[in-house]
Amino acid sequence: MLADTIAAEPYCYLTTTGRVSGRAHKIEIWFAVDSSTLYLLAGGRDRAGWVRNVRAHPEVRVRLAETTLEVRARLVDSPEEDALARRLLLEKYQPGYANDLTEWGRTALPVAIDLDGDGAERRS
Repeated sequence: MLADTIAAEPYCYLTTTGRVSGRAHKIEIWFAVDSSTLYLLAGGRDRAGWVRNVRAHPEVRVRLAETTLEVRARLVDSPEEDALARRLLLEKYQPGYANDLTEWGRTALPVAIDLDGDGAERRS
């Protein structure tokens, strides 16, 4: 399963389509995975450029290790999934990070990417 292979990766690359420019914008970002869903946290919440791009164009590209996927991103809207995303990211990154990530984990905006949903396309 893809999730097992990528879970230990330190970060992924997320490419969004610019909401104004229409150009590709790539960022390196922390992530956590549960089953076939990738979770990201936007510290800038809905002010983050990549989140604004996702709202306008949910089709994104994610590169994890040697795998690139064409998928759709979505804002997390259920309280259960919200709590899961925050817990997974804090568990993954807090142990190796010098500063306290509690505030980030509490206030950041969770975004989900379903890796095997409709429209997911793998390109290696």
